Amino acid sequence: MTFPDRASGVLLHPTALPGPYGIGTLGTQAFSFIRWLKDAGNSYWQICPLTPTGYGDSPYQGFSAFAGNQNLIDLEELIDAGFLKESDLTSLKDLPESYVDFGNLIPEKTKILHKAWKNYSSDKHPEYFDGEFREFQEDSAFWLDDFCLFMVIKSLNNGKPWNEWVSPLRFRETEALNKIRIESSDEIAYQSFVQYLFHRQWVNLKKQANLNGIRIIGDLPIFVAYDSSDCWANPDLFQLDENLKPIHIAGVPPDYFSSTGQLWGNPLYNWDKMEENGFTWWISILRNKLEQYDALRIDHFRGFSAYWSVPYGEQTAVNGEWIPVPGKRLFKRVREVLGELPIIAEDLGVITDDVVELINEFGLPGMKVLQFAFDSSEDNDYLPHNYDKNCLVYTGTHDNDTTAGWYVSAEKHDRIYALSYMNLPPDADEKELTSAMIRTAYASVSSLAIIPMQDILELGSEARFNTPGTLGGNWCWRIKENALTPEKASKLRELSDIYGRRG
Repeated sequence: MTFPDRASGVLLHPTALPGPYGIGTLGTQAFSFIRWLKDAGNSYWQICPLTPTGYGDSPYQGFSAFAGNQNLIDLEELIDAGFLKESDLTSLKDLPESYVDFGNLIPEKTKILHKAWKNYSSDKHPEYFDGEFREFQEDSAFWLDDFCLFMVIKSLNNGKPWNEWVSPLRFRETEALNKIRIESSDEIAYQSFVQYLFHRQWVNLKKQANLNGIRIIGDLPIFVAYDSSDCWANPDLFQLDENLKPIHIAGVPPDYFSSTGQLWGNPLYNWDKMEENGFTWWISILRNKLEQYDALRIDHFRGFSAYWSVPYGEQTAVNGEWIPVPGKRLFKRVREVLGELPIIAEDLGVITDDVVELINEFGLPGMKVLQFAFDSSEDNDYLPHNYDKNCLVYTGTHDNDTTAGWYVSAEKHDRIYALSYMNLPPDADEKELTSAMIRTAYASVSSLAIIPMQDILELGSEARFNTPGTLGGNWCWRIKENALTPEKASKLRELSDIYGRRG
């Protein structure tokens, strides 16, 4: 893919938007953020995956690769539609606004959405969106039916993962599934309704973004969660044994983030089976995501060249091995069916020649992270004077500390090098460093500069979004109300003008 010669954008997951109901949504604050992006001279909004989150609340461990996160649904629209009353939202008003309290938010919002469904289904408002709802169900049936059934059975089993369900449900025996479809038809319809609400709101938000010259960069995890409708409904596409347990699981070897590697736990693909059926699953997911977004970052892109395979049951990712993948044949097939794709390759970490060859063959832009440029333990491919145009530059990603936090904790020689590189005095503080890092990203030759919102707000480690390899305290940071000031927008717009990033 090709971006405009020079452009800029902001990395911010919608959950982190401000607002009164415990989590950022696709409502008023998201539309306000689009206007702020435009005022700041930006052309792109990059987000994390929008899928319904599972264990650990990570958007990279969703219950479905296709479904939307119900917690992002704007409830005020449902009040305007007559499906809810203002008083129905009272329980959410007591939730904190400075972070997402997932443990209390999720059950409360689920109750409210159930109430909206009850009011909708009992009153039947055909004039509102019945026709669109049916069209959505028909267009999405290839994933929606399995997802709704999956979520209902999971609820009937008190949230247990599908591998702990009774055998007839685990193995998807027809009689057992039909029994659920009959006995839980209303709950299945509710799940479909919720997915439509998300779809409707996202389509409207993206349309508004595009009208304002803002394009959305979505994110696709290369692997799906084991406890997902994708794995449950398509076990033959994964490396599972006769009892449907994983044989090997995904991760990465020891790296910048962890001395024992990262053990993600995702099931690995049965690539032989995928290739045998023409990579149908990948074509479906990429088509779906490229309808949802304007461009797509694929996380851990090196997994299309080879994946780190760890035997199931290992406690760390150390005892794994690299297994090759038919990535070239996959993307040739994808290109035949879908044409040239606006895909960004997340190529951070240990990248071998075969990965570089795959990325270059399909002309995909990669990623550069400025925080890595001054780490003496890393190769300095991340230094701006080594870039070419076909890449995206970030001060940091959702997995990094904020730039201010990085500076405070960095080794002394790395700090000295960063200050010297960006022509800062030896006594510069973390806010000055952050400002200089943003300017350096804008000044680089990279076609697109993406800045995490935490760096724009000059926040420290308290605003870190995720720390890989840890549980608890991740994904919950939110912007404070009124933090997105005209002054912040003006500073970014000035940088866009200076460095020609009004793409």
